[in-house]
Amino acid sequence: MTNSRISMTIKGLMLDPISNSPIVVLKDVDEKLFLPIWVGIFEANAIALRLEEITTPRPMTHDLLRNVLGVLDAEVIKIIINDLKDSTFYALIEMKVRGEILEIDSRPSDAIALALRTDAPIFVEQAVLEEAQTITPDESTEERLKKWLEDARPEDLGKYKM
Repeated sequence: MTNSRISMTIKGLMLDPISNSPIVVLKDVDEKLFLPIWVGIFEANAIALRLEEITTPRPMTHDLLRNVLGVLDAEVIKIIINDLKDSTFYALIEMKVRGEILEIDSRPSDAIALALRTDAPIFVEQAVLEEAQTITPDESTEERLKKWLEDARPEDLGKYKM
């Protein structure tokens, strides 16, 4: 496994057809690599609010965090999905505070929601992408998911509603 990082963006949000759990789907620039991350309903809502450019009357949690970082003159440089253990993804928020680079442990869903609000890039460790391929129970399921993600139209992924 290599230690390189792959730049990714959000392809969209969808509901797992079996469990009805929200999934955020990341994709690389060539749309050859996809990473589905199952997230909680509240985290999916936070991501969906930003993707749909919905403004709330009062700051939601991730908006509040962005505002606090702004007041403290802290900058989110990037987020990194950096590990996968026991089918759980881990992330880091890399920030610059008073000239010092800090890495803050985070759930991927919170890191993604913050990245969307701060226009920070999203990266995934190559090793995580390689490991994630082994999560799928069988190759036919993996192939079906990959085919579905490749063929998904924006309206298929953008229909997650709060």
